Amino acid sequence: MTTALRALGRRGYGRAPREDRPGRPPGALVIALVLACASLMVLDSSDDGALDPARRAIGEAVGPAQAAADSAVRPIAGLSDRFESQDDLRGRLTALESENAELRARVRKAPYDAARLAELEGLTAAATELSQALVPARVIAIGSSQSFSSTVTIDAGSDSGITPDLTVVNDDGLVGRVLRVTDTTATVLLIVDPDSTVGGRLAESMEIGFLKGRGVMGRTARLDLELVDETVVPRKHDTVVTWGSEHGDSPYVAGVPIGRVVSVFSSLRDTSQRAVIDPYVDFASLDIVGVVVPSGTRSDRAVVEADGSLR
Repeated sequence: MTTALRALGRRGYGRAPREDRPGRPPGALVIALVLACASLMVLDSSDDGALDPARRAIGEAVGPAQAAADSAVRPIAGLSDRFESQDDLRGRLTALESENAELRARVRKAPYDAARLAELEGLTAAATELSQALVPARVIAIGSSQSFSSTVTIDAGSDSGITPDLTVVNDDGLVGRVLRVTDTTATVLLIVDPDSTVGGRLAESMEIGFLKGRGVMGRTARLDLELVDETVVPRKHDTVVTWGSEHGDSPYVAGVPIGRVVSVFSSLRDTSQRAVIDPYVDFASLDIVGVVVPSGTRSDRAVVEADGSLR
């Protein structure tokens, strides 16, 4: 029995025919497709109308196979386009994210920019009202609390035509005077400093006196006004402005608003009056200031002239 099976195996009995093996197309089918293609080529090159039925028959037989092959190849051929489209979308997404980040930054900074613009516009108006030329500057530092002095540093110095003992203002009123300068910076003594003395005038009665600071820079900052005529009683809510200096406009020009009277105290022993002044300037939020300079001063930055123009 075993010997017979081996003999059959040697003769090829029991093996599946080559064309029936799974995974390989039958040889006859391949030959038929080749012949069909050749026939189509011959038929396409012929203009004889008698061959139309043959063309139709072969087309109906081979058409489904061609359609199936095209369906199988089309997704592969479209992969490159799909990859290019994804790269384009990724690039557009990156650009949009960058643009959104920039817009968010602008929105966050918008209130600050609006406030600075308002201060610059107010400074231009102040130059016109005072009939003085101003060098705009920005506060970049504040005096140390350990020094017990109320000073700030601005980003303009001698290169901008600034010298000591010049008046410093902002759009609200008097800020202080220049103490010392470098080429690019200047130190400003604020009027709230205890060592600061400013000549002031009551706007209503035109009485003059002297104001001294208390060393407080916040919302509770106050100045004390003592009038030259001790018998005069300042009126509450009266406005106080600078009355100028005996040496021209140094260190304070005339007519700069300082503050308003909030209370008055009388001394029976000295028969004097002392008025408490609430300054117009918020010293805790100083940013843009203007240094009063003689008109025509040479500067490395724009100068706001008395007529509001920039030079």
